[in-house]
Amino acid sequence: MSLTRLDRQYGTAVRGVWASVLGRVGRSWTDLHAWRDADAAAFQRKTLPVILAGERQIATLTASYLEQLYRDVDGGARRVKLDLDAVTGKSLRGVDPHDVYERPFKEVRAALSDGVALDAAVERGAHRLDTIAKTDLQLARTHTVREVAADMPRFEYTVRELQGEYDCALCMIASTQRYHKKNLAPIHPGCDCLVKTVTADYDPGQVIDSERLEQIHDLVEDALGKADRGGRAVDYRKIIISREHGEIGPVLGFRGQRFTGPDDIHLPT
Repeated sequence: MSLTRLDRQYGTAVRGVWASVLGRVGRSWTDLHAWRDADAAAFQRKTLPVILAGERQIATLTASYLEQLYRDVDGGARRVKLDLDAVTGKSLRGVDPHDVYERPFKEVRAALSDGVALDAAVERGAHRLDTIAKTDLQLARTHTVREVAADMPRFEYTVRELQGEYDCALCMIASTQRYHKKNLAPIHPGCDCLVKTVTADYDPGQVIDSERLEQIHDLVEDALGKADRGGRAVDYRKIIISREHGEIGPVLGFRGQRFTGPDDIHLPT
């Protein structure tokens, strides 16, 4: 499946929101002169409205995009009523955003208690903040897809399209699969894949692009130390898995990988 003009327009709009929100969040962090409790509270007062506004923008863009996709399939307009509160803010993780965005400050304090220099400790906090914000922005998209697609009976599945600078082996392999629309699309921190709804007269099976899967054998071998060279498509269940994380939902990972929280998953390079 290739990107259409609509896909590219939507992707460009979402990336614009990402760039704006992450830029403002990052500057708010670097503008801090200290990283104590009082600074955390001031940071949240300034930053949380920016993040929430970004999530709502992405949710609105995604709903409009899905409506256009459905119009192309069904031949008629279909407006959906989206409760933005259900796909943004606390609804994404089930945890108060104030608690979530206190974690970068805890990261700094933990590093300092371990004897890490201040500059390095602040950088660790900045990395965790960046990961959390990226995850929340992508969750706003996946939650919106699930909510909106539920009201679109012609759509049966979702697929992911690679479109950004964060494409990695996990996303590339996952892009060869189809997912049921009732389920959240699995992500990893920093994932910015386009989640696309599709219709089908029959279930095509889990693997929908065996040719692409074959083409990324080398990447799989780099990550896992082995790959199928017998000319058969690799069984995706032996390569990547989707684990249910109690806070952010399904998370992509390599088999054998362990994590205790979303920020313990290192972005593949």
